[in-house]
Amino acid sequence: MIKAITFDLDGVYFVNGKKNFIANLMKLGVSEDEAVRVFLKSPEMNEVYKCGKWSDEQYWSWALKEWELDMTVEEVKELLISGYEVNKDVVETVRKVRESGYKTMICSNNFSARINGLNERFDFLKDFDIVVLSFEEGVTKPNKEIFKTLIEKSGVDPEEIVYSDDDETKFIPAIKLGINAFLYADFDSFVESLKELGVKF
Repeated sequence: MIKAITFDLDGVYFVNGKKNFIANLMKLGVSEDEAVRVFLKSPEMNEVYKCGKWSDEQYWSWALKEWELDMTVEEVKELLISGYEVNKDVVETVRKVRESGYKTMICSNNFSARINGLNERFDFLKDFDIVVLSFEEGVTKPNKEIFKTLIEKSGVDPEEIVYSDDDETKFIPAIKLGINAFLYADFDSFVESLKELGVKF
């Protein structure tokens, strides 16, 4: 029986953030390739910042130098957060499943400026019982250690957890640990999969 449901943040709970941030950087004269390289593909973002090895100040100071932008760290963080919107259907579903007695969880490769900024703007963390974030744990998905932490914090057995990701490589370790994990296609399909697993809300 399912007791805990993990929701993805970027692209599911929150939408358009990356796209809007890159578009805003381009308006400031940064090429799309450079915006993508630094913000999405760089080791500094994925292996350092998201693993909590750099502070907000360190990463964003580096990024601003790479982009040759005359902005403060606070200004670029505000630019990032301003582009995010919530998917109201997802917000409603999170609250519904929680009211129905299921634990709501997050397991996310993320960084402090985004989580703190979005929570300040949308106050979303209050709707989740368990929050596992890469920058706090020091590892990113697909490292199995982050899923072990998710299981430990959930207080339930792996087979009682649902986890979905749009990147197949990221959920294979979760399956190996016994978690009900599957590919995320879209939110309607995700809800259907929950119902097939016996989740009622």
